[in-house]
Amino acid sequence: MLSEKIRKMSDPILKKYRSFLLLEKSLSKNTIQAYEKDLEKLLDYLYEARIDFRHVGIEHLRDFLIELSSLGISPRSQARIISGVKSFYRFLQYEEHLEEDPTELLEMPKLGKHLPEVLNLPEIEKIINSIDLSSNEGQRNRAIIETLYGSGLRVSELINLKLSEIYFTEKYMKVEGKGSKQRLVPLSDESLKQIRLWLIDRNELSIQKGHEDFLFLNRRGARLTRVMIFTIIKRLAELAGITKNISPHTFRHSFATHLLEGGANLRAIQQLLGHESILTTEIYTHLDMDFLRETILKYHPANLNVSHETL
Repeated sequence: MLSEKIRKMSDPILKKYRSFLLLEKSLSKNTIQAYEKDLEKLLDYLYEARIDFRHVGIEHLRDFLIELSSLGISPRSQARIISGVKSFYRFLQYEEHLEEDPTELLEMPKLGKHLPEVLNLPEIEKIINSIDLSSNEGQRNRAIIETLYGSGLRVSELINLKLSEIYFTEKYMKVEGKGSKQRLVPLSDESLKQIRLWLIDRNELSIQKGHEDFLFLNRRGARLTRVMIFTIIKRLAELAGITKNISPHTFRHSFATHLLEGGANLRAIQQLLGHESILTTEIYTHLDMDFLRETILKYHPANLNVSHETL
């Protein structure tokens, strides 16, 4: 496993970096372990994307930041991780392993309250319409978008969906969320339709051993990775002409926001998203204050009385 190699810091450059932190920076062993743990996140990400850490560009680092955010890592924790990454690349430049530091233009996450990007319905329709259903992966990508937006899944939940845990007759699926906690999530008729169509193409694949039960597979018959889902979303957004900086998590945010705008109960949204605390779900109440204010003005009895008096 790559993560085991990272923990052993087997690459000569990585070993040298550890010595640099210990001897030249005089950091404690606990601090060094924290640096290594944060660097491991980047190296795992780069390995999955098949990018050598010596060939990283600013665009790769920005995509890495997007993934950190999508995994629910707080801006403060993201800032700490990026600080460690910057330290590593400054070391590489100092030791002349690199001519330029790719982290130089990388901005730290803002530590204020982060309001996630949200797609409106026309934008989501543009993304769906940009999918080429005649391509080998077209129907799979359509089913992915419908499942992300139709059920508000995390990307980790999406790639781990099991075919055996999709209940077509009952119209729901079993999802394993954070902390291995399972929940039942309803499936819309459209999501079920697109999944059924994808299964026709899926049955034509030569599926790798151990991946037979995963719902979404790549062309080689293996489970899709987080990085691949990010790549699919970015490509579709570009084809659709969407300029917002979106990720798979954007569909989750859009799902929750549109439910709220439609009048759904916050507790129901909490259960659908798999949030342990209602406080996590309440971020969505900040996403469209104009909508909420308009709702109060339109439906609250006190405001209705004021309206009648001014007529």
